[in-house]
Amino acid sequence: MLDILAITTPIFLLIGIGYLAVMLRLFSKDQVQGLGGFVINFALPALIFRALVQQPLDEVFNPVYLIAYGGGSAVLFLGAWWLARHRGKPLGESGILALGMSASNSGFIGYPIAAMVVGSSAVLALALSMVVENLLMIPTALAIAEASCQRGASFLTILRKTMARLTRNPILIGILAGILAAISGITLPAPLFKAVDMLASAAAPTALFVVGGTLYGLRIGGMLNDVSQVVIGKLILHPLLILLMLWWLPPIDPTLATAAVILASAPMLSVYPILGQRYGHSELCTASLMLATLLSFITISSLLWLILHSSFFVTP
Repeated sequence: MLDILAITTPIFLLIGIGYLAVMLRLFSKDQVQGLGGFVINFALPALIFRALVQQPLDEVFNPVYLIAYGGGSAVLFLGAWWLARHRGKPLGESGILALGMSASNSGFIGYPIAAMVVGSSAVLALALSMVVENLLMIPTALAIAEASCQRGASFLTILRKTMARLTRNPILIGILAGILAAISGITLPAPLFKAVDMLASAAAPTALFVVGGTLYGLRIGGMLNDVSQVVIGKLILHPLLILLMLWWLPPIDPTLATAAVILASAPMLSVYPILGQRYGHSELCTASLMLATLLSFITISSLLWLILHSSFFVTP
């Protein structure tokens, strides 16, 4: 148990420091959002780029991982969307609820924990998972939500516009740049690579600080039924489905499989309330994010206990 706490406690201490920094007015919400922009636009792309150029390309592109993570996430998304529609939820709200269950905060919470458990494999898992999240889960959810607002436009038209916006996503640009560099064999000059390395090293601690600062002031309110379903789906069903997919598909590097399950066990995207706000569901998304982040200390600690005591998972 002490080994598990040695992994999870520093992570949630950094989240707590970010929370206290905003509560004590050492940082404002705007400043925290600025740090979040730094992580998304610079630190995480640098982290992914560094990992891709340091690994053989055949190790970077892992189709089994993509099928397992993408398939498990898609199954959960479709099931959650169908259940919400069956309960009479509007089309857009159903898509937003499903996104909360099936897209992880893999960069801000999942990666720091996975890195402490499996080491360098966590970065490759992060890059592959972000391909799934940025090219499959987020565009699908936003296209559904947009379709509910723009009844005159077709689903494919909305999806095409969403994909066009994603081509300007810094994380996807980092993935593409890393793959191109690996294919071409280009070696960055030492000063430039050192700058990339410094940016990459700042990703994990800054991201956790941002999560804590974002949580300050959030309230759960009177939406416990919907919020509970989203949180259970994200913290329990998502990693379980990824685990089942990995068990069913041909085997991959056990450390990579372990990282996939850890990434799936993280709470939903930190920008989840921002995505929900556009479609009038900011309170639901905010409450879900807060409860999931608080409970994830228990669920992730339990998962790490299983990892350390199960023959399926292998750690370095």
